[in-house]
Amino acid sequence: MSHSSGVFHLLGVRRFLPLFVTQLLGAFNDNLFKHAVVLFVVYNHYNDENSETWFSALTTALFTLPFFFLSAISGQLADSNDKAKIIRIVKACEIGIMLVGATGLIMAWKGIMVDSVAIPLLLLAMFAMGTHSTFFGPIKYAILPQHLEKQEVLGGTGLVEAGTYVAILGGTLLAGLIRVEVAAAMVLSVALIGYVFGRQVPPAPPLQEPQKLDWNIFTASARLVKGTLKIRRLFLAIVAISFFWTIGAVLFIQFPPLVKNALTSDKAVASVFLAIFSIGVAIGSLAVNRLLKGEVSARYSPVAVILMGACVFAFYYLSKTWEHAPQGTLYNVGDFLQHPGALLLSLSLLGIAIFGGIFVVPLYAFLTTTVQKSEAARTVAANNIVNAGCMTLGALATMGITYAGVSAADQLLMAAGMCIIAAWLAWVLHKACDHPLEQIATQGAAAGEAVPPAGGMGH
Repeated sequence: MSHSSGVFHLLGVRRFLPLFVTQLLGAFNDNLFKHAVVLFVVYNHYNDENSETWFSALTTALFTLPFFFLSAISGQLADSNDKAKIIRIVKACEIGIMLVGATGLIMAWKGIMVDSVAIPLLLLAMFAMGTHSTFFGPIKYAILPQHLEKQEVLGGTGLVEAGTYVAILGGTLLAGLIRVEVAAAMVLSVALIGYVFGRQVPPAPPLQEPQKLDWNIFTASARLVKGTLKIRRLFLAIVAISFFWTIGAVLFIQFPPLVKNALTSDKAVASVFLAIFSIGVAIGSLAVNRLLKGEVSARYSPVAVILMGACVFAFYYLSKTWEHAPQGTLYNVGDFLQHPGALLLSLSLLGIAIFGGIFVVPLYAFLTTTVQKSEAARTVAANNIVNAGCMTLGALATMGITYAGVSAADQLLMAAGMCIIAAWLAWVLHKACDHPLEQIATQGAAAGEAVPPAGGMGH
């Protein structure tokens, strides 16, 4: 069986398919709900760019904060318990969260106490969905080395990433095309279906003796991050991934207000933009597996993120020179597609996403193959903590820069500049890994570089 066919063969086996579908449905629901909320509020409730950007940044920050505070606990739980059991619990919680979120959407649609009750309910559900994803996140990557063969891990990681962004594509497109009351019914329905698939994930029992859990979110997080980042290769990979997600957070925050104000286009066009981004990352996620032929390596990451930065700059330039719609009107999708700058703008956005996928997927595979399988969830959790901290700082910086009067289009330059730093980090990582990373993992373990057991460093 060829490597490529072997990868897609995973979609037909129980050790991968239920997890894949559960993750896909969760990502779909996250994005359908988030973007239904953001687009409804930006286009129907606020009428100035500052408020629109602030709200978009606030939703990103609320969704991201649980990753920062709770990832250490989620990683400990995932490595000390059956991961399939945790999946069932997490997906059951999603049903309750979406019940709250759907209630907020219906109230906003009906115009019932929008500022005092509906929007707070929506923000509460956003924070709760971030918490849900915090506890699911380490599992979706850490379970792969446990259920897949070593040569299948990169392909499985690429499929999970590609499936995630296809789900993001579906969620973001629908958010801009369906009515808000339909979105409310759909997010609740998808949560129920996700729970059914989550129950089909095969058992993934802990690979070590249960450890005493540290429930102090501050000390647990500090020990986990400190113990992981002291391994130089993991440090470089995690920081590089964090820069990628910070760039992604800035772009996603800016899309709705930028499309409305700089490109004078409606919310369906905003959804198309987010969908193009999702398609691009899915393409990049699969392309890098073919380029590397299953080897976990960062060799293409530096060039990929430099090209990503170039595409961000092109996107910035095209946004600044965009011919606006007539006063008081917005381009619909058809008008947008007929605009003389639409093709180049869409291609630059697609390039940002494709090169981003090529950059980040090998780094995620590296996280779970450099350490022992029993420690993979905590490594991903440590990565999530650093990612979340950087993304939250990026969201706060976006809010501050917006308050200072910098437009959404001009803020794209900040994202382009960050690509240079990410490229340097990826290059240093690649130079530290001159041979296949399976060898490095073995050498690191022999040298005592594996992440310490759960409960943290020093226990």
